[in-house]
Amino acid sequence: MYDFIIIGAGIIGTTIARELSRYEAKILVLDRSSDVANGQTIANSAVIHSGHDPEPGTLKATLCVRGNAMYDTLEKELHIPLLRTGALVLATTDEDINMLNMLKDRAETNGVPEVGVIGREALIKLEPNIQDDVIMALSLPTTKVTYPWEVAFAAMENAIQNGAEFKKNHLVTAIERQDDGFVVTINHQETLMTKHIINAAGVFSDEIKTMTDDDAPFAIKARKGEYLVLDANCKGFVDHVLYPMPDDKGKGVLLIPQVHGNILVGPSSAYVSEKDNLKTTADGLSYVVTHAKRIAKDIPFKKTIRTFAGIRASSTYGDFYIHESKKTPGLFHVAGIDSPGLTAAPAIAAHVTEMVINAYPYPKKTDFNPIREKPHLFRDLDEAHKQVLVKKDNRYANVICKCEQITEKEIIDAIHGPMGSDTIKGIKKRVRAGAGLCQGGYCESKVLKIIATETGKPLTKIDYYEKDTPILWRETKVTS
Repeated sequence: MYDFIIIGAGIIGTTIARELSRYEAKILVLDRSSDVANGQTIANSAVIHSGHDPEPGTLKATLCVRGNAMYDTLEKELHIPLLRTGALVLATTDEDINMLNMLKDRAETNGVPEVGVIGREALIKLEPNIQDDVIMALSLPTTKVTYPWEVAFAAMENAIQNGAEFKKNHLVTAIERQDDGFVVTINHQETLMTKHIINAAGVFSDEIKTMTDDDAPFAIKARKGEYLVLDANCKGFVDHVLYPMPDDKGKGVLLIPQVHGNILVGPSSAYVSEKDNLKTTADGLSYVVTHAKRIAKDIPFKKTIRTFAGIRASSTYGDFYIHESKKTPGLFHVAGIDSPGLTAAPAIAAHVTEMVINAYPYPKKTDFNPIREKPHLFRDLDEAHKQVLVKKDNRYANVICKCEQITEKEIIDAIHGPMGSDTIKGIKKRVRAGAGLCQGGYCESKVLKIIATETGKPLTKIDYYEKDTPILWRETKVTS
């Protein structure tokens, strides 16, 4: 019997698990996918927003500003990557300036610090590549950028370190309320018992709701966003997160410096009926390119190294829906967590944990450890430290990913680590093997062989990412 089963291992589920692991409770995180952070968390803008956009008085506004500040603590405790870029919302017309002043008032009402307005002359010094018709900007210095799935990994690793459990490829197919808790059915077969459930299932949170609680007043409207990623040698093209004026589709197409040097361009915004439709489209990418050109000139689109799409869990409720079920006590919904969900995640986790512990008290642990050991990439070490490691294990001397300078030993450690993975993309997420200019063209086959060797599986059984997605189907060349 678990005390808590958290459904969903995205940025919300993992940060909640970490907060709850401060208490003497048995915690299990389940995800339908093959890894942590496979849904919204892996495919979004990576921006830690300041809080200038949400409607004042909403949970989005309150938790966004609080969450932004909490990332400074997460950086120290979990050693997550954090790039303090600041942001500029760009105005090109008198009408835009009126909107800019409204956004400034909203930001100040929401408690965003250091907000200001700057003119063209100062803007050009900050961002020389902005378009010629940009005349003014709202400056938001507290805006940051992170790598969302690295935050989720860090939170889940720390939760596991403090006693929580994680199970992948565990699709919840039924939930039954009983007197002493819930019976949760996995993949139509296995059953698990728990006293409480936290529904953090992202775009599928309304499907979890329908298993036990038709009365909860939200439904998910899946919204697709498409992006382009520019090569890391574009670093410095922009130094701030650049926003256009927001519209009815959201914050618009942004230019976003990334932690590892890339520039992210996007997203588009379109409602879709399929919650797992992650295909990019010609129309969607064309929309991104066209709208990005409105805020900056000479964008080096020829240096695009990949494109991707993500699905956001917008909801009919109009705000984050974070409530215990009235119909089914012990079931907590954390739903409709679209933008600024990444920003708000640590504050959402604290808010949910406070709500849960107030309703169902558990004692605090005396030995909770908030620190996750800092990971070190071999390429970032000084030469003396590298030589020590190579003498200890010569697999550090074998560079597998030339673009990102990732060694064989780092890949092996990623396979066997506390949040280990045996898939091509899982290794890419953990150590960036395949994340560079060639996008795995050189190293993917080598990573495949290392995974096969370390796991004892045939090459044809190594998945690209999700279960049953092998890269190799069968041998086509044989020698006599």
